[in-house]
Amino acid sequence: MISKWNYLPLTSQEQQIVKQLEQEFPNCPAIARLLVLRGIKTPEDVKAFLSPSLSQLHDPYLMKDMDKAVDRLNRALGAKEKIMIFGDYDVDGTTAVALVYKYLQNFCPKSKLEFYIPTRDDEGYGISQQCIEHAEAIGVTLIIVLDCGIKAIEEITYAKEKGIDFIVCDHHVPDDELPPAAAILNPKQVDCKYPFKGLSGCGVGYKFMQGFAQSNGFNNMYELDSMLDLLAVSIAADIVPITDENRVMAYYGLRRLNNNPNMGLRSIIRLCNLNNKELSISDIIFKIGPRINAAGRMESGQESVELLVSRNSSQAYELSKRIDRYNHNRKELDRQITLEANEIIERHIQKLDDKKPIVIYDRNWHKGIIGIVASRLAELYFRPSVVLTFSNGFATGSSRSVKGFDVYAAIKSCRDLLENFGGHTNAVGLTLKEENIPEFRRRFSEYVEKHIDDEQVTPSFDIDAELTFAEINNDFLKSMRLFNPFGPENQKPVFVSRNVKDYGTSKLVGRNLEHIKLELVDGTSNRIMNGIAFGMPEHFEYISAGKPFDICYVIEETRHRNSTTLQLQVKAIRPSEDA
Repeated sequence: MISKWNYLPLTSQEQQIVKQLEQEFPNCPAIARLLVLRGIKTPEDVKAFLSPSLSQLHDPYLMKDMDKAVDRLNRALGAKEKIMIFGDYDVDGTTAVALVYKYLQNFCPKSKLEFYIPTRDDEGYGISQQCIEHAEAIGVTLIIVLDCGIKAIEEITYAKEKGIDFIVCDHHVPDDELPPAAAILNPKQVDCKYPFKGLSGCGVGYKFMQGFAQSNGFNNMYELDSMLDLLAVSIAADIVPITDENRVMAYYGLRRLNNNPNMGLRSIIRLCNLNNKELSISDIIFKIGPRINAAGRMESGQESVELLVSRNSSQAYELSKRIDRYNHNRKELDRQITLEANEIIERHIQKLDDKKPIVIYDRNWHKGIIGIVASRLAELYFRPSVVLTFSNGFATGSSRSVKGFDVYAAIKSCRDLLENFGGHTNAVGLTLKEENIPEFRRRFSEYVEKHIDDEQVTPSFDIDAELTFAEINNDFLKSMRLFNPFGPENQKPVFVSRNVKDYGTSKLVGRNLEHIKLELVDGTSNRIMNGIAFGMPEHFEYISAGKPFDICYVIEETRHRNSTTLQLQVKAIRPSEDA
């Protein structure tokens, strides 16, 4: 599929701002353009962006119901009520439970504090009647629910009848009707004036604990801030925007993860052989996060929380090894289901040169894997994708979107066919009766075809700046590092270099020779740049012939102890116009 390269334009006013900011970066003028493209337009903005500070975090009491939530927690602690910390079984939910549980251990006897993660297969997503009955049986009178609960109207009503209060800490899109909780913390509530809407579920839990600390006059926040590594993991794994508060918390969380991580996270880092590497958001997404997720996908997220709250190094390492085995099994299932899904698409789905989304169903697929498969299909085919399997009497599944398309709105348009649904703009979980699948497929497809743009189903790259190899110098790389941490809405800059040529040593690599290991030169200097082009073997003959071409890429730096390795990760290749 031919990709489109979008050169991000600047207004005349923005061009003037670039010229002013270039004085701050005389040796690398491209940095000024990168800042303006991110909305950084004054020296004060530059300082706040390049030097994040925890003082930039918003007052937690700006969040609707924060006073109610803190008051209910204070009363529970004062009366020595039994409290349960409940969360979703994914990375965001388990890190949120671990953070709140660990922090409240400082103020609550161990016998009065429980944590609970539902099992994916037996209970499914969110609060269940089974959980409430268990809470009642052990004397719980307050449940703090994290990363879910915003739609649990029936369940929280049922719990209230039994004398159990709920404090809901969620970040998913709420419906018009809200559950009868003692307090609901969710910045996405329409009447919540909290200035940042992009918090993760763990982020909402952190703000709750921050509000609790402030209410009790705890001016020293070290105990809470020492758990920012857990929050950084949730921010990375849940793909929330790394802007505003999230950028600050991810920055300090990564610092903690690299210098003095949580014991459970340290054991995972050790298993991943990342001990001597400077960890990044990518390491969380591709190494740490999947292992924490694997327990909830394959067995029970309870084990992930046990790992993350562990204070015993040998116990933590044994738990991390078990979770690593779950991850290995998860990868095997992932490969198999993705293969089967692709075969279904090739056999039965219409040509994918139009705007139709993907909706596929197989009764035998593992429920814990289908969200990953939906992500892979959306990335591969550039289509919103829904993958469904059978569980507990219903078809249940996950959807993933493409850039800029609101899949939540598409799913919501079919809500009369659904038993339950919830999520974000880019990812939604859903449950429906088997017999409703054909009609859901028809109506979902109809909505997508009507509302999606041609550009959203075409691979495209937003180009931040054009560079020569000579410009990729130490000053430039030093300034680029200050843009970390990268992630949604603060992605790694995408660059173009033109008229580059093979140095004569590029070669095909990989088990099936499916990648190109590049050694390139451009026409402006004698500098040789190393690169990798994954899955682009069709370009090798042209490249090896010595013809000029343009590359679209991001710069990858790997830092081990005191050494740094630089590589261009090539996203797209095309012949130069004057070739």
